[in-house]
Amino acid sequence: MKLEDSSLSKKIFYDSWQNNFFKFSVIFFVFICLLAFIYPEISEIKAEKMNIKSKFLPPIFFEGFSWTHILGTDQLGRDMLMRCLVGLRFSLIIGFASVFIMLLFGCLVGIISGFKSSWVDVIIMRITDAQLSIPMVILAISILGVSRPNLASIILVLALSGWPLYARVSRSMALIERDKEYVRGARILGANDFRIIFFLVIPIILPPIAFVSVLDIARMMIFEAILGFLGLGVQPPTPTFGNIIADARKYLINAWWIATMPGIFLVITLVTLNFIGTTLEKSKNKIFGEGI
Repeated sequence: MKLEDSSLSKKIFYDSWQNNFFKFSVIFFVFICLLAFIYPEISEIKAEKMNIKSKFLPPIFFEGFSWTHILGTDQLGRDMLMRCLVGLRFSLIIGFASVFIMLLFGCLVGIISGFKSSWVDVIIMRITDAQLSIPMVILAISILGVSRPNLASIILVLALSGWPLYARVSRSMALIERDKEYVRGARILGANDFRIIFFLVIPIILPPIAFVSVLDIARMMIFEAILGFLGLGVQPPTPTFGNIIADARKYLINAWWIATMPGIFLVITLVTLNFIGTTLEKSKNKIFGEGI
């Protein structure tokens, strides 16, 4: 049985939506995204605003806490809630943007490689082999270390390191699809490879890969935090999870919350994304198993 590409995405999402934990995870993830993008903009407290008189205030319910700063303040009196929310915002932007680029570019290259079983395929696959042999952190250090890192360069570096995996997966799927009857029929009717790839094959291949890519968003957020910790992420005074934790290392004994709060925000977001991605992947495998 051949699954219709127009309803494939709906079937995967509908099957996942039957899981109550999936519903909760999606709603909670939307909530924290809205919180990260909207609340820092409307709040009177700013992430970069310093107040030395309020430095090292502990989180709520600890001795000496302040209701104005419910997650405490850092060594310069900056509000930890605002800094964590802004850090989460940049982490989400980098995670989603880098996965979006690597998904589109990797799938396009992989599908072209699968349809052109010739020297084009050989060259593309050798490039992916070379790319996969370079660890992501080493590649990022090599590129970002020679220039001042910014949001765009970090996104491009992460996308550059991840596209070969999507290229290989989409190539293997394209090799299967190119010999199916609907592709042969399109060729008989005079459709060229461009029309077949963009109007027939991509709508079938892209949705299941896109759902699985949710797991890669979490992975890119981890790498963004690692780069920030190494000083190769978005540069201060803009707060990110990595540079907040890096600056807080010397205060772990006396002000543990400075390093702990961004870690908690990151862990909660990653767990939520991983559960969403895992559920979508299980639904995709279940539906594809029924459709074969």
